[in-house]
Amino acid sequence: MNPAGKYKPFAAIPLSDRKWPSNTITHAPIWCSVDLRDGNQALVNPMGIEQKIEYFKLLVKIGFKEIEVGFPAASDTEFDFVRRLIEDKLIPDDVWIQVLCQAREHLVARTFEAIEGAKNVIFHIYNATSPSQRKYNFGKSKEELIDLAVSGVKCVKKYISAVSKKAEAEGLTPSRFRFEYSPENFTQTEMDYALEICGAVAREWGASPENKIIMNLPATVECSLPNQFADQIEYFCRNFKERENCIISLHNHNDRGESVAQCELGLLAGGERVEGCLFGNGERTGNLDIVTVALNMYTQGVDPELDFSNLENISEEFTRFTGMPLHPRSPYAGELVFTAFSGSHQDAIRKAMNARLSGKAASKDTPAYWDVPYLAIDPHDIGREYNDIIRINSQSGKGGAVYILETKFGIVAPKAMHPVIGAVIKARADELQRELSSAEVYDIFAETWLYTKSPLNVLEITERHIEGERGSDRPEQVAGMATIEWEGKRYAIAANGNGPLDAFVSAMKQTPAPFFNITSFHEHSVGSGSDTQAMAYVQITKENGEQVWGVGKSSNVGRAGIAAVVSALNFKK
Repeated sequence: MNPAGKYKPFAAIPLSDRKWPSNTITHAPIWCSVDLRDGNQALVNPMGIEQKIEYFKLLVKIGFKEIEVGFPAASDTEFDFVRRLIEDKLIPDDVWIQVLCQAREHLVARTFEAIEGAKNVIFHIYNATSPSQRKYNFGKSKEELIDLAVSGVKCVKKYISAVSKKAEAEGLTPSRFRFEYSPENFTQTEMDYALEICGAVAREWGASPENKIIMNLPATVECSLPNQFADQIEYFCRNFKERENCIISLHNHNDRGESVAQCELGLLAGGERVEGCLFGNGERTGNLDIVTVALNMYTQGVDPELDFSNLENISEEFTRFTGMPLHPRSPYAGELVFTAFSGSHQDAIRKAMNARLSGKAASKDTPAYWDVPYLAIDPHDIGREYNDIIRINSQSGKGGAVYILETKFGIVAPKAMHPVIGAVIKARADELQRELSSAEVYDIFAETWLYTKSPLNVLEITERHIEGERGSDRPEQVAGMATIEWEGKRYAIAANGNGPLDAFVSAMKQTPAPFFNITSFHEHSVGSGSDTQAMAYVQITKENGEQVWGVGKSSNVGRAGIAAVVSALNFKK
């Protein structure tokens, strides 16, 4: 592949003292959803009116105050949808609907028919300005395109004046109008020409600090590096004579896969308003993903002023309306975003989560800032669950398996046993060559340690407590008796000890089982009330030096310890 002679690099912007690299994002921009126009026109099966109404309600619920509802002059469906919103009074008083229109009088007239009776309207006109579009689309000069844009503004002003006078004559409250202009494609238009045509539009509109024009600067096709886009925005803001009379709006596309970065750097460079779609739906590789930009701000302590606290529901609704599935790795919303397959990742997440739950992550003088390794955001903040964080496959380590057992089944194994548990679970996942469910992790643990009966199986066990005479110093003893099978042969054994476990260990010396000592013992309860059971973990050291872990579970504390010894003697690597 040799691009030389066919593709030319993006031209640098003459900005030697750029300021944007030193700026930070400290507050949310004005958000405008263009899902119902840009997003909808990119669908294989565009939404019908009822779907669009439901989608509009979702956008309002999220908190959008500006929503582009369509291009009413483009089709009857678009027109009828806007009429439904107005006639059924579905638009809250603090929400502005935005309508898109080309700068042609018959289209402007049709659009004003559609928005009749709306309280707050942003009238958005655009025309192509880049050299290739001037050459191929219009065959017009720069001056002719400026005249076209200015005539469009004049046309819109004429209709605004007419509908306002009509409303006043009928004793009705006139609609409030704001005006937006887009030089399409801004990023591929010569900067000086973009300044010229935008300046002519702003002056014709009569823009002022009290009546600002929305100057939308679209990267209709993403064609540069994010820093170069930021240079364009800063250059425009510095050199636009009507700067104090306008709101700089960004409209990014994702052709290079960098729309989020372009938008964020564009905000540093002077952008005040952002147009985009939920999850980046849009033509080609998509529009800007507003969800990602907003939640990126959130993770930096900036309130995005949009509510994504139930992102899972929003994702489901988005897919239902559009038929567009989300990629499993989609930022924040993807199915696998809050999972960790790597063993070292799982271990780090588990330890940090446990520290936060125990209150050890904060002190009196230090707030508990979110600092869990590998997780940029607390899943609870966007309606996700911790239980879904750890998933187990052949790449997983001890941390993931232990986390599943602890959080879902209350099995808190001693730390020294973690590597053994991890190795057992990992080996099974490797054998099956697939992910293991939480239930499968427990089943493997139980089969390995809780349910084994070979080579040692306890058929019957009884115990009798032997107490000394009242007032004597003779310690309490337990006489333990059991019937066991070792490698298929039955034995009756009995011994005394200072407790049931000690008596059983002593009695086992009467069998062919290998001699061993208990070198570590841990226990805890599982469940509550009448369902409480004891979990015991023992490490035995055999006479050949081999150390093995066993686990027992019983409603009787003493029997749980005995079961753990049986488990250890039955453990097979």
